[in-house]
Amino acid sequence: MSNPVPAETGTEAGAAPGTGASPVPHRGTGDPAFPGAADRSQWRYRPHRAFWRSRMVRAVALVAVLLVCALAILALVREQTGTRGFLVGLALAVLPVPLLAAAFRWLDRVEPLPWKNLLFAFAWGAFAAALAAILANSFAVRWIAATTADPDSAHSLGATVVAPVVEESAKAAAVLLLFLFRRRNFHGLVDGVVIAGFTATGFAFTENILYLGNAFGEDQEFGTPGIGAMTVGTFFARAVMSPFAHPLFTVFTGLGFGFAALAPRGRRLRRVLLPLAGLLLAMGMHAAWNGSVTFGGPLAFLAVYGAFMMPAFGLLTWLAVWSRQRELRTIAGELPAYAAAGWLSPAEPLALSSMRARRAARAVAARTYGERAARAVGEYESFATTLAFLRDRARRGTAGPDFAARERELLHHLWQRRAIASPALTYAARATGRVWAPPQYLDYGDYNPYRR
Repeated sequence: MSNPVPAETGTEAGAAPGTGASPVPHRGTGDPAFPGAADRSQWRYRPHRAFWRSRMVRAVALVAVLLVCALAILALVREQTGTRGFLVGLALAVLPVPLLAAAFRWLDRVEPLPWKNLLFAFAWGAFAAALAAILANSFAVRWIAATTADPDSAHSLGATVVAPVVEESAKAAAVLLLFLFRRRNFHGLVDGVVIAGFTATGFAFTENILYLGNAFGEDQEFGTPGIGAMTVGTFFARAVMSPFAHPLFTVFTGLGFGFAALAPRGRRLRRVLLPLAGLLLAMGMHAAWNGSVTFGGPLAFLAVYGAFMMPAFGLLTWLAVWSRQRELRTIAGELPAYAAAGWLSPAEPLALSSMRARRAARAVAARTYGERAARAVGEYESFATTLAFLRDRARRGTAGPDFAARERELLHHLWQRRAIASPALTYAARATGRVWAPPQYLDYGDYNPYRR
């Protein structure tokens, strides 16, 4: 089946929105101007690439660094807590992790980030950032104790002044690395929040092992046969009352990078200042939290918790949900141009801008033709979402010079799955009220790509 010729919509397929320029021929794999390009194994000459530019080498080096950090942090925590304390701390610290990961993943459902990016963020927080924080904080406390007239204040100053700077900087490094080297997957506020949240969740996981393991050791010193009051109290304070504490701090950094991702390419100063402002807010909130615990006692802790932490948590939750709704509005605003050009049916942009309609489309495809059809509809939804965000970035001048080639590739993927996905999405738009017409049966005609 040949691709349709898009109708006149003011923007030619393959051209940046608003430019009216004709698409530039894309010379790449399969280009007839380059014989044999479709089969790279037949190439006799290949471009030379520096050793460290190899993706495999960089991936192996990154995994090796994280593995070394993991072994080092394991040895340090086990040395401080003992084997039994480490195992108890590990068992209790892992309990909040699925809740936090699920919450951040829920925010990211419109255009999900690749799991490898999220796993890297979690591993960086749990191993690299935690190792840097333990070493730097220990050194700072010893240095303060040796250089001040009041050595007893070293731990208090370290927790209030040094720890927020060191820990937030170490966690921010993961967000910075993904912002620089995985820029194509870092589009806006939601991406910044999710990456920062996974990084901080990993950091809190390792820190909780240390605190819970030490609390268990104190219970054992008092003769408690199992988990005692110190362990239960520490678990309640860290995993029940404030599981979002570290993610809340680091989310400010993520928001800074998210705003920087939305800035036009020419605004370099804004791209530098916005992440720095977010990092400073994260450090300030972290310092206020630690200071209330260190200097103020229980009443000051509850005052900061109620006056600052809860409102900030509510504000950031609202902002994250608003950003997700903004993404859906972007889909609703950008995809009608492709529907007018003939690539999508008129009802598809309405269905694709509703999470309920998306679920309904996958469900009806699964009931009609099985799980393979549902996966095809899910892939179609993902490609269409990426296409909408790509067009939106092109409109704001942040899409990059390869916009036309990426647009054509996404349209090709949509066209391959259109026969199975378009009827399902049209049905879902009607069934969920996105199109004011009574829902009808799902009609694929005689076409069944999954008939055995």
